[in-house]
Amino acid sequence: MAWVALVVSGLFETVWAVALSESRGFTRPGPLVVFVVGLLASMGGLAYALREIPVGTGYAVWVGIGAVGTAIYGMVALAEPASILRILCLVLIVSGVVGLQILH
Repeated sequence: MAWVALVVSGLFETVWAVALSESRGFTRPGPLVVFVVGLLASMGGLAYALREIPVGTGYAVWVGIGAVGTAIYGMVALAEPASILRILCLVLIVSGVVGLQILH
């Protein structure tokens, strides 16, 4: 269950990162509310997962999921560049996250 919570909280990291950008410096209330809710869900899930998963592994997986999710969102929804090298870098991040889970 800890790994499920960690993955879900990593996805919520993507939610709050995108909402933070969309809030335009905390000037737009809708995205600001999504940011706060996403942040609380993300941190709460991470805190729950770290009761069973070592902090180094848990934090790295959480950040990796959030970073990859946010980058993919940017490429798909915001027309950010999706070059082969950027995608390769994301694959490397995912490989590292999977490796950490396997070696846990």
